[in-house]
Amino acid sequence: MTVRKGAEWGQQVARPGGLVVAASDAELAALVDDRPAAPLAVTAGDLRRTLGDGVEGPTMQRVALDVLRVVADEVEMCAVAHVVARRSWLRGRIVGVFNCEHLGRWDVAPRGHPNDGLAEVFDVDATMSLRQRLQAWRRLPSGTHVPHPAIGVSRSPTANWEFAAPLTLYVDGVRRGSVTRLAVAIEADAYHLHV
Repeated sequence: MTVRKGAEWGQQVARPGGLVVAASDAELAALVDDRPAAPLAVTAGDLRRTLGDGVEGPTMQRVALDVLRVVADEVEMCAVAHVVARRSWLRGRIVGVFNCEHLGRWDVAPRGHPNDGLAEVFDVDATMSLRQRLQAWRRLPSGTHVPHPAIGVSRSPTANWEFAAPLTLYVDGVRRGSVTRLAVAIEADAYHLHV
């Protein structure tokens, strides 16, 4: 069940035997796709940063998490943290779908939660000037880059785009080639993570 405001989230459990530990968001996504019922943990990445430190000790918090199901030009894949399509950060259109709060050192989606059944969807207009982008860029680490009239922000369980020209696709920080049609949907409570 997705998290509700003010409600307890997850449960304290003994460290499971056979815990499978991923070292990145992309590695965790591959494990979720391959072994969603396995006891999973992650030591680094943007999802880890959103959830806070953990993994050590005899007890852990076991939490249900959502995943992003991605269809990029008819190729299906899974993401645990984020999906970004762009040519450049400094010009052109940028779209992003976030299941967590962070992208590297940036606090892109301050309201992002990996188990609320919704994705944070961003659509940066191609007409946003270089000056405005640099101003927003400086504000990204603190999460104060929005609201901005050239940055569309919504919360939704799905997002779809068709691009006139291909954009480069990044899934959990890994470059996945170019895309002209992109669909992303939240799958709520897709797996459990131990933190």
